[in-house]
Amino acid sequence: MVTTELDDRTIPLHDAEGFAGMRRAGRLAAEVLDMLVGHVAPGVTTLDLDRIAHDFIIARGAIPATVFYRGYSHALCTSVNHVICHGVPNAKPLREGDILNIDVTVIVDGWHGDTSRMYFVGDVPLKARRLVDLTFEAMWKGIEAARPGARLGDIGHAIQTYAERHRLSVVREFCGHGVGRRFHMAPNVVHAGRPGTGPELKPGMFFTIEPMLNLGRPEARILDDGWTAVTRDRSLSAQFEHSIGITETGCEVFTLSPAGLHRPPYHRI
Repeated sequence: MVTTELDDRTIPLHDAEGFAGMRRAGRLAAEVLDMLVGHVAPGVTTLDLDRIAHDFIIARGAIPATVFYRGYSHALCTSVNHVICHGVPNAKPLREGDILNIDVTVIVDGWHGDTSRMYFVGDVPLKARRLVDLTFEAMWKGIEAARPGARLGDIGHAIQTYAERHRLSVVREFCGHGVGRRFHMAPNVVHAGRPGTGPELKPGMFFTIEPMLNLGRPEARILDDGWTAVTRDRSLSAQFEHSIGITETGCEVFTLSPAGLHRPPYHRI
């Protein structure tokens, strides 16, 4: 998802059918993350979590969008500690004090529900908790800026100013994206920027807002697996993601937790 300049005429506008489809897909994606709350614990592997999520999605008649996507073979991306995004599930047990981002996309009746959430593994240090809390709030600053007549740059500006006010850095190499019947499409949603710039937001636009914030510097590098992005300075990183649709009066968030499990610490369900 490399950032590019996009003309607003390339951004699809969706009707009521699209909103209904995205509600179904978004709800199931959120239900996957709700279900995993009861499984994230020290000693569990991210491969375990991936298998559990895959079976949950298939049992509900949906499709894990990332399986076979550009050669990827898992239902989840699992990013631990200094992994920014696109972490590949593996057999290494989670440890007390880890922070974990789980990113899932499901396909329901052809519509993509895309969301991610942070998890605490046992007792987590205060600096990690603060990073997670501030990343959640930064995402919501971006969502609050998403309304008809605003510009894409307003979303990035809201996130960047909030993050930098709290001395966190914003990753630039990855961004949000349009979503709907396709997994990735226009627009690219950069999480830093100048207000009043970029395409105008119009009712019917669907896209994700998914800021990645670091305790240290913003630079990323990709590991040899071709997927896993880590902080260059090995500082902790956190991310939250929602899929939204622009409405006539604001925006609708398609991927809210049905169980009210919006950010950690969660009560197990």
